[in-house]
Amino acid sequence: MTYKVKLDIFEGPFDLLVYLIENAQMNIYDIRVAEITNQYVAYVERARTLDVALASEFLVLAASLIEIKSKMLLPRIKINDEGNPEFDDPRSELVSRLLEYKRFRNAAELLEKCEEEARLVFEKPKEDITGYTNEPDIYLSLDIKHFITAFNQFLHRKKRIEEIHNKYAIDEEPRLTTEEKIDFIRKIFKIRNKKTVSFKDIIQAKGDKYEVAIAFTSILEMARQKLIRVRQLVPFGEIKITELEIKDGE
Repeated sequence: MTYKVKLDIFEGPFDLLVYLIENAQMNIYDIRVAEITNQYVAYVERARTLDVALASEFLVLAASLIEIKSKMLLPRIKINDEGNPEFDDPRSELVSRLLEYKRFRNAAELLEKCEEEARLVFEKPKEDITGYTNEPDIYLSLDIKHFITAFNQFLHRKKRIEEIHNKYAIDEEPRLTTEEKIDFIRKIFKIRNKKTVSFKDIIQAKGDKYEVAIAFTSILEMARQKLIRVRQLVPFGEIKITELEIKDGE
């Protein structure tokens, strides 16, 4: 069985090497091999005292660095088959491997970020609501003449409404607030002397969508404050609201 150990912040020899190069602010295409090799070997020596298996993995790259360091001391100009001088850089293979490692590391970090973001996304399972959508679709059968007539009537009515809005101001009554609705729901429990009421019981103006929305947000707020418990046994079913007893100290 093989055990992989993460030492400090480095998970492998190339992880350490990239860190040393970036920490020294070196150009990856122009690595100061002697300086990096000395730092790398010093780190490996410390690692060997902790984990021999881990240090042996790092030693493979350390040997390569030492070899490159020694080649950098030798003349690096050679004559090719055509008799022309060529510059031989012993760092070329190392640079290629470092660039490849960085590409895979960046890809791994991107995938890890995507995984973390995906963990924050929750999907609601699809439910069968065909029982509530049995009404057939209604299609209008109009020719172009009837359609133009209807559209002109729409524009005329829209113009009339805009003229009325420009001439008259609508004096709206103060709208119901969530706080007022919560007080009303509490009174419902006291007046009816019941611990459980229906959502329909707390709607005063039937058909008023605004009040329905305020009533719904009010019971959500009361549930958050642990004043009531709300239950709905089936989707689109009746909502039951139960008053909870307030314990001392709450």
